[in-house]
Amino acid sequence: MHPSSLTLLTPEEIPPLLDDLPTDSLLAAIDKSLLFYSRVPAESRYPMGPIFCTAEELRETLLLFKRILESSSSEEDRKRKLVASFDFYQSSGRDQKGTVLFTGYFEPIFKGSLQKAAAYPFPLYQPPEETVVINLGKFKRKYEGETLTGRLLNGEVVPHYTREEIDGQGILSGRNLEIAWAEDSIDLFFLHIQGSGIMVLPDGRRVRVGYARSNGHPFRGLAKVLLDRGKISEKKMSHEAVKSYLQNHPEERAELMQQNPSYVFFRVLDSENVGSHNVPLTAGRSIATDPKYFPKGALALIRLRKPVFPENGSGMGWVPFSRFVLNQDAGGAIKGTGRVDLFCGTGHDAEKVAGSIKEQGSLFFLLKKKGLSGNGAATVF
Repeated sequence: MHPSSLTLLTPEEIPPLLDDLPTDSLLAAIDKSLLFYSRVPAESRYPMGPIFCTAEELRETLLLFKRILESSSSEEDRKRKLVASFDFYQSSGRDQKGTVLFTGYFEPIFKGSLQKAAAYPFPLYQPPEETVVINLGKFKRKYEGETLTGRLLNGEVVPHYTREEIDGQGILSGRNLEIAWAEDSIDLFFLHIQGSGIMVLPDGRRVRVGYARSNGHPFRGLAKVLLDRGKISEKKMSHEAVKSYLQNHPEERAELMQQNPSYVFFRVLDSENVGSHNVPLTAGRSIATDPKYFPKGALALIRLRKPVFPENGSGMGWVPFSRFVLNQDAGGAIKGTGRVDLFCGTGHDAEKVAGSIKEQGSLFFLLKKKGLSGNGAATVF
C-alpha cells in the first residue's frame, strides 16, 4: 500500500471540473477502459492512495460517469452530479504538495521493412522466450502492484540484457527474434521511447508495431546525458534538440543511445495503437502513469498548460487547460507519483506538441462513492 500517493479531497477542495476537448473522444476512451476491465477478474485490486479498489469498482465508476455525461443539462448540472457521485483523490506529486511533471508522447511514423535488407539494418526484436515478469504482490502483500522483469538463466531469474548488450554486442542476433527492420537508428531509438509507431514499408503499405515487453532496466533520458556533458544547454534543451544532436554527430550516436539501458521489445499490431495495458489509446485522452501507485484504466482529471501553435508559424503560446483522461498506459521513464505522460496522437503534428510539453500541473483520480449503485443514486439525478 502507498498511503502518500493520493489524498482524498473535501468537496471544497475539488478543482473546477472543466474539459477542453469534444465529449466524443472522452466517451471513446472510456469504452477502451471498460474493455480493459472486461478482461480482468472483477476482484482484481489496484492502488488508490490510502486504499485499494477493485476492477469492478473502477468499472462502475466509468459507467456512472458516462451516464452523467449523457444526462447533464449544463456544465453546472454536470458538476453538481460529479461532486455528489464521486470521491476525488489528488496525487501527492513530486513534492508531496501535488506538483506533477507532465510530458507528452506520440506515435512516430518511420521507414522500415518486414524483410532484412541493406537499406534496413536496424532490427526490432520480439521478447526472447527467457523473458520473465514476476508479480511481486503474489509473494508479499506489501509489494502489491509491483513487478520485476528479467530473464531465466539455469533456473534463476537474472537481470535482462541491456541496450548496449543488445544493440552494441548483438547478443540477440541470429536467434530469429527480429519482427522488422528500421531504416534509421535514430527513428528506432525514439520508437523505443514512444512505445509504438507506424512503419512505412518499401511498397508504401503501413504496419503498426507496438510495445510487447521491456527489459526491466531503468530508463535514462538522453536529454540529461547531453546536459551533463555540456553538449546542449538547459535553455535550448528539447526533444528536437536531442534529435538534431544525434543527426549531426553520427560518430557519437551509438555510444549516446546506449547510455539508456532500458529496451523495448515489439510486436506487430493488427489495428489500433495499444498501450501497455493492451487497450487502444485515444489522442489527448490517454495518459501513462506508474501502475505501482495509480489504478490501471481509471478515470482522472489533469490540469496544466498546453502549447498553441499559430497558423502562420510564428512562435508558440501557452494556455491553461483542464481535461478528463483515462489511465491507459505506462512507460519506462514514468515513475513515481509525480509523473504523467500524455498521449498526443500520431505523426509530425503530434510530435511537435508532445516534444513541447514539460509542464507542472495537477492530477486527480475519481472513484464512485460508496453506497451508490452503478447507475448512481436516484437523488443525484
